[in-house]
Amino acid sequence: MQSITLDWIKQAVDGRWLTQGSGTVSEVCTDTRKIRPGCLFVALKGERFDGNDFANEALAQGAACVLVSREMALDGPAIWVPDTRLAFGTLSAAYRAQFSPVVVGVTGSVGKTSTKEMIWTVMNHHFRTMKTEGNFNNDIGLPHTLFRLEPEDRGAVIEMGMSARGEISYLTKLCRPTMGVITNIGVSHLENLKTRENILKAKLEILDGMVPDAPLFLNADNDMLAKAIPTLGDRVVTFGIEQPADLTARAIQTGASDLSFEIVEDGKAYPAVLPVLGVHNVYNALAAFGVGRAIGMTPEEICEAFADYQNAGLRQKLMESNGVRIMADCYNASPDSMRSSLSVMGTIACTGKRYAVLGDMLELGEQTKEMHYEVGRMAAQSGVDAVFGFGPLAEEICRGAKDASIAAHHFTDVDALCEALSDTLQTGDAVGFKASRGMRLERVIQKLFPDTGSEH
Repeated sequence: MQSITLDWIKQAVDGRWLTQGSGTVSEVCTDTRKIRPGCLFVALKGERFDGNDFANEALAQGAACVLVSREMALDGPAIWVPDTRLAFGTLSAAYRAQFSPVVVGVTGSVGKTSTKEMIWTVMNHHFRTMKTEGNFNNDIGLPHTLFRLEPEDRGAVIEMGMSARGEISYLTKLCRPTMGVITNIGVSHLENLKTRENILKAKLEILDGMVPDAPLFLNADNDMLAKAIPTLGDRVVTFGIEQPADLTARAIQTGASDLSFEIVEDGKAYPAVLPVLGVHNVYNALAAFGVGRAIGMTPEEICEAFADYQNAGLRQKLMESNGVRIMADCYNASPDSMRSSLSVMGTIACTGKRYAVLGDMLELGEQTKEMHYEVGRMAAQSGVDAVFGFGPLAEEICRGAKDASIAAHHFTDVDALCEALSDTLQTGDAVGFKASRGMRLERVIQKLFPDTGSEH
């Protein structure tokens, strides 16, 4: 982070001094456990805590200034604002406005993070690019991300998540993307938004922070986005595999641990290879190809960059332990992402059997049972030999799998699931793990395969 003065902070948030101070800060912190000398501490207020209670503690630990929303006596420089959460966002937007990088905003129901990583891989091959780390994609995480911008960054890839209308609009106005990408419109967050039409409207809020001619990259194979494309004007660049688009892929072939295909632009084909499995990653590559072309990269330079791509964190990470091939995909889950994961699980190269460990999908609303049942049927069609369901809702996954004539075993206890898998898995087998983040399915991987590392 580039240093900013306390006076600049006060002006940016339209605050008032409680205790006047001077000097600069080069870090913004919202957690007293991570205070470092010279930082600005923003006292956020949540359901279970009030950061104002820790303002003096932050100053004692070396914070140069605190941003608070309560009138109180403090032992160091303090700026008062009515709402620290909104001020945090306002300050991050003012900080971002000091720079002029290419900012690519990424949103969608499924694949935001993997697409963000693919785009970053391409852009960072061309010039220094910052990206969203982890799940810092909400109204607290995104400002933290913006504060990581530095003058040397010529690009930034910013992921934007949401669970309700208005959230993407707020986030995009903070980061002001110069390009936007919407991966797809699925069924995640149906519990709050009720219909896919409402989800589409929420995702299109990304335009609220973009200038009128800023390019918007859309997946033409997604039915909801395809309906929206004609209404969005010449700014749209489409990509797809099945439907006509500006950027398409053909000759897709799955290897033991990679994907090869051709990207077609203006009638000319360019060979590409990704060091990951799953046809959904081709869509990510097409979006990244479009962004790369928009920043002046050659097709060959972009395809060369694909070799450096790595899945992030708990997303379709391939590992091996004691002769068993493992795919960890425990970050989040919806019917769409389940389909993508199962397509990989059913094609993992192995000499034995393939198993799918599938947990509950959360926040799906009224159709939850039906969607879980359909996932079970998807599993039966994917090529896996058996399903292990985990969680109360996964009982419907198992019922769907059994009705489609493959073996399925249901568990609600982690230890019982681990024991069953331990008794089942043999050298040469492959097993994939997929569930919503709240199910913490990575616990099973940690217990069964401790040598793969604790970060899973």
